[in-house]
Amino acid sequence: MPVDDILLEAEEKMIKTEEIVQHEFSGVRTGKASPALVENIQVEVYGAHMRIRELAGITTPEPRLILIQPWDVNTVHPIEKAIQKSNLGVNPAVDKKLIRIVLPELSQERRVEFTKIVRKMAEDGRVAVRHVRRDAIEHLKKESKDGKITEDDLASGEKEVQKLTDQYIAKIDAHLAHKEKEIMTV
Repeated sequence: MPVDDILLEAEEKMIKTEEIVQHEFSGVRTGKASPALVENIQVEVYGAHMRIRELAGITTPEPRLILIQPWDVNTVHPIEKAIQKSNLGVNPAVDKKLIRIVLPELSQERRVEFTKIVRKMAEDGRVAVRHVRRDAIEHLKKESKDGKITEDDLASGEKEVQKLTDQYIAKIDAHLAHKEKEIMTV
């Protein structure tokens, strides 16, 4: 496999890792409402586990209000129970066919707690990027050992992989800084 293909594959994996970290960040609560906070909560309905986004429309008509409109009226109470069981720390209010979630103002302690959670997610992302780097370098060394690429190609390939790693870790750090600022903004 040529060096370019190995580098391309490594970059694709790093892009996916960055996207996963961003998606995880969207599920962490800040001062304002976001459908991402509740969309992936698992609800036990119809004898199976489904996400809220598969069962209802989720909107945020106000900055601190999430409105959930189930498509089937029979799923209102299971959705309510699933939200109560989740670690969001909110109490849903059932209004006939709707579920309203009013997000309370975050305390300073809770903000610090969310910041720690986000930092751990970012560190997990960095570790995943480093694993991609390790795999790519091992692949390059194997190709060199098999005589498919030269020593110079190996050295330049390793440098390129390191550049990609630094680039994607910096991107994750930038997302982390943005999310921390968002959480700590009152």
